[in-house]
Amino acid sequence: MTGLLTDLYQLTMAAGYFDAGKAEDTACFELFFRRLPRTRNFVLAAGLQQAVEYLLNLRFTREEVDYLRGLPQFAHASAEFFDYLLHLRFTGDLFAMEEGTPVFADEPLLTVRAPLIQAQIVETYLLASIGYPSLVATKAARIVEVAGSRGVVEFGTRRAHSPEAGVLAGRAAYIGGCIGTSNTEAGFRFGIPVFGTASHSWVLSFPSEREAYERLQRMLGDSTVYLIDTFDTVEGARLAAHLGRPLWGVRLDSGNLVELSHEVRRVLDDAGLKDARIMATSDLNEYRILEFTAAGAPIDAFGVGTDLATSADAPSLGVVYKLVELEENGVTRSTAKYSEGKHTLPGAKQVFRFADHDQIACSSECAGCGRGDGGPRALIRPVVVQGRLVHELPRAREARDYAQRSLHKLPLACRSLFESEEPYPIEYSEKLLALSERVRAESHPHVREVEGR
Repeated sequence: MTGLLTDLYQLTMAAGYFDAGKAEDTACFELFFRRLPRTRNFVLAAGLQQAVEYLLNLRFTREEVDYLRGLPQFAHASAEFFDYLLHLRFTGDLFAMEEGTPVFADEPLLTVRAPLIQAQIVETYLLASIGYPSLVATKAARIVEVAGSRGVVEFGTRRAHSPEAGVLAGRAAYIGGCIGTSNTEAGFRFGIPVFGTASHSWVLSFPSEREAYERLQRMLGDSTVYLIDTFDTVEGARLAAHLGRPLWGVRLDSGNLVELSHEVRRVLDDAGLKDARIMATSDLNEYRILEFTAAGAPIDAFGVGTDLATSADAPSLGVVYKLVELEENGVTRSTAKYSEGKHTLPGAKQVFRFADHDQIACSSECAGCGRGDGGPRALIRPVVVQGRLVHELPRAREARDYAQRSLHKLPLACRSLFESEEPYPIEYSEKLLALSERVRAESHPHVREVEGR
């Protein structure tokens, strides 16, 4: 995995650390978000697998190092720094919440403890690999919540921000509760069920709609899903009903989907095809699906594309990665920033999940905390230790099952589409609050000196 997949300033800081003799200082960084995205009452953690793969395969090639050597920003960097990059590997530790964990503001999704240069260089990639999938997984969870027993398929690759984003969206949406994706690469790479129907171009490429349907049925058999709105939706349903089995069902992609779903259902039922399903597509999101559900539309499955793959109503997660501890010459110093609106809490942390609230505590408070139903559960666990994987990552299906169990334990208000008037309770341990006050007090002389200049 190329080390150049980062921001330039991560590398210029790395060069500065190296020349300042700080390359082997041990740093502890935490990745979290300061506030929930708009209309969200939780964020569903996703992307850990990609983050781990990056850390375990981090490399700089000679060609990449030569490129950096030629940049004007490195004109004063030592030659030894570039040799250091050639041999750089991630030798640190990664602690993280499991994918599929509902997370709230200020709670670390993952913690990196590593030599300072390593911990600094990986910031950009980790933020991207966690932030985007978590947004999509959260969006999927909302859609699946309102769909109820009706399946939701992720259809968004063509509208994702890149082809690779489409692959990651398919995986994240599956973790969030979708039954599958249209992205075949995601299916191959992650073992996710894949679904597909037919396009309007398929119908238009044949002399008649009937021949298009017959050819599709001949090819797909029980997996046949007719796209019935190319010309006249109800007539398309009648043709599908006339051809009969084998088929999975039909897809509606335009018009008044509530009214049409009732008409199409009658056509299929009258033909004895009560088991044939109706899938709806066409710019869907959780709010439109909620309307269909309230109207009693007999729709069995939804294909959701653009809004899901882009998390259109909340397209960014203010995820940050901050230094909270630094060990220099065997002495550990807790760190925090106190800038307005962007302050952080010092020290490495653990998050405990109780039955009705979370507690953010110092990492040293995790001893004796159980993982059973009778007590709080520590959410942050070791994944990589000294550069080696120590916890086998769950497959996408296992992460999906865990997410569903975890979401069902949240209060109904948290799972609402609208901002809850009763946010999920988060408390801070007394030890963490005391540490924060001590670090703030120790930093005050410096703050006053800077402000007085």
